[in-house]
Amino acid sequence: MKREYYSDSIVDFLNTGPDQILGILSRNNDFNLEQTQRDAWLAEITILQKVLPRFKGVIYFEYAIPRMGRRIDVLLLIGAVIFVLEFKVGESTFPAYAIDQVWDYALDLKNFHETSHDHYVAPLLIATKAKSETSLIATTAHNDKLLFPVKTNIQTLENVIADILQFADDKEIDTQNWNLGRYQPTPTIIEAASHGSI
Repeated sequence: MKREYYSDSIVDFLNTGPDQILGILSRNNDFNLEQTQRDAWLAEITILQKVLPRFKGVIYFEYAIPRMGRRIDVLLLIGAVIFVLEFKVGESTFPAYAIDQVWDYALDLKNFHETSHDHYVAPLLIATKAKSETSLIATTAHNDKLLFPVKTNIQTLENVIADILQFADDKEIDTQNWNLGRYQPTPTIIEAASHGSI
């Protein structure tokens, strides 16, 4: 079962019309499609089609986080980095709840998605109407390749992605292998016993 509503290579995403992508998202959506959600998806597609031409990788829209019962707006696998994108379309500030939201998604992937454990995970909060500010790129103190959330807007998003890719000097993610990764929100009894948890 696919975890996302839409996925493709970035190259093919860039060569697909926004209405066609929106149609795929709408067909795979589990809920009544509100106009606000439709508009948000169109905004995200339009923004990313302007930002991503210099990058190669894979893009996922509405990627499921089973443990939380939520979906990540957009996931990008580019180079050595898993980018977790949370969009706040029309937002001019970076609300604390939204920073917590994108941070929780990144933590969840890092800890519970088996093929994300060993890769850089970069949570990005994109407030589309926010003023530009300098982005601090830093990992946590645990030496686990998890970056602290980065706040950005439409104008700075492309450079933020490029800066993080330069920061994350590591082997490129094997996207086919990554797709096969199991999501394990709780360890099995055998795994827990082998780690001394029970």
